[in-house]
Amino acid sequence: MEQLPMSLKIEYGLFKLDFTDYHAVLGIPVDADVKAVRQRYLQIARRLHPDSCKASTEAEKNKANLLLTRLVNPAYEQLSRGHRDYAASLSHLSKRLGAQGDKISLASATAKQLLQAGANLDNLYRTSVDHLASEQYQALDQALAKIAEISELNLVYLMCKSGKGETVKTPVSTPVKTQATGVTQQNSQTTTGATSQGGSVGPKGVSRVDSYIRRAEGYLVKNNFAAAVLELREALKLDQNNSDCHSLLGIAYLKQNKATMAKVHINKALQLNPQNDRALKAKQVLNELVPKSGGSQPKVSPEAAKGKPSNKSNGGGLFGGLFGGKKK
Repeated sequence: MEQLPMSLKIEYGLFKLDFTDYHAVLGIPVDADVKAVRQRYLQIARRLHPDSCKASTEAEKNKANLLLTRLVNPAYEQLSRGHRDYAASLSHLSKRLGAQGDKISLASATAKQLLQAGANLDNLYRTSVDHLASEQYQALDQALAKIAEISELNLVYLMCKSGKGETVKTPVSTPVKTQATGVTQQNSQTTTGATSQGGSVGPKGVSRVDSYIRRAEGYLVKNNFAAAVLELREALKLDQNNSDCHSLLGIAYLKQNKATMAKVHINKALQLNPQNDRALKAKQVLNELVPKSGGSQPKVSPEAAKGKPSNKSNGGGLFGGLFGGKKK
């Protein structure tokens, strides 16, 4: 597994066994399903992402970005896709802990308490993880300590379960064959497989890319632009040439008064699909809002960024109609 930079080294819990504890990084139980992984990732990403981070100093913003890019994003990549090698390593580690548990030293009082939980093991474990997760990324200088403490809980939980002869199952992707075609696809908790656009499909044939887009549309309607950007970036990881994703990203950036970024994605959307209705409308908005004279950074007016009508609008604001006609 990838070695963490020295500034992010953790020497407690599963980490001290030369194992990168991605569950601890996200603050979730070791048997969390894919849905829980995603929900928790979005919570953390909104707090740490440069577009939505509320850190007051540049140093804190840099630390938030480091935590996001070097710890949180890799953890999400591993756990959201149910990588078999990670699950296998965790299973092997669990058996090892069950055999050598009496030799493991613990640092946190919470982990020591969990070790004595007995029949209350599962309930106390999940309650303790949830409590630590609620504080995990509030104070960035304490984030690594919280991750370490959660990892000690994970260590104790795995050790106790293995000691009882019980197995903790981590969701993984398993190959299955479709009855219609016999083509091997990947399946985790929902059936996934390649689509013609490079995304993947769920149990009802709904593209994962489409799911991201629909959630982004919902966030845009609620003016939660940072969350929309996160959804759309995830979609583009699956399908970099999705015109709808680029058009919505352009709109999100326009709404945040980031005309330069908006222009990049709006132009990309039209390059991929010259008839993209949203991108065409957004391009018109951009042309009306961005000064045509050179020499300064393009900037959207504050009124337009908030979606307020201007003297050039038709009463519904220049952004009126950008979300019209979307699929139900």
